[in-house]
Amino acid sequence: MRAKIVAGNWKMNKNLAETEKLLAELSAKLPDTNAEVMVAPTYVNLFSAVRALESSKIEVIAQNMHFAENGAYTGEISADMLLNIGIDTAIIGHSERRAYFGEDDKILSKKVATALDKGVRVMFCFGEELEDRKSGNHFKLVESQLKNVLFNLEPSAWSNIILAYEPVWAIGTGETASPEQAQEMHAFIRKTIAEAFDATIANNVTILYGGSVKPGNAEEIFSKPDVDGGLIGGASLVADDFIAIIKAI
Repeated sequence: MRAKIVAGNWKMNKNLAETEKLLAELSAKLPDTNAEVMVAPTYVNLFSAVRALESSKIEVIAQNMHFAENGAYTGEISADMLLNIGIDTAIIGHSERRAYFGEDDKILSKKVATALDKGVRVMFCFGEELEDRKSGNHFKLVESQLKNVLFNLEPSAWSNIILAYEPVWAIGTGETASPEQAQEMHAFIRKTIAEAFDATIANNVTILYGGSVKPGNAEEIFSKPDVDGGLIGGASLVADDFIAIIKAI
């Protein structure tokens, strides 16, 4: 049975004091759940978050990582650095990294390869722009994003991959793909993986939905058979909202 996951991507939000306050609230209010619960604070607060959550079921993950082991990459963080402070999952390929920092399929392929080689679990993000959706090109675009980065991997690598489908037009806009649109794409993703590898891999990989998930729509989205949870942005910065979304899974 594939894992259910609710992950909070805090992006460039929350200073140290705010991070510690939010983590304390989440730990105190965390419901009894079989789902994996993750948070991704900003880099400067990762180690503090790991220490704060030592006795909690909440896992700390990274928002990004570099493909090199070390070297002259000012401002970057390596897989070994993450592992050294107790973090073994990293978000790779978020649309904001693609759009603002020029991360293309070639760069993302190198990041994924490094992460898997080092034993870092990959939460791989992908999804279409609004123009792709309007033109009917969204399925082809999503297929290419998966194929160009993940389809050259060994089948065994998929046990360390989480997929996060995030339609770019629904990230931070207040717009949300309908539960039916989310299910349609998630089913397509699973079918595409089954064709490239096999049905076992496709049925076992966790596929999250991301894009303006809120307490009011989470339960309906999560009820769809191919939606295994969510990668949550803004709502993960408010303890009661994030807890409500966790309860919805």
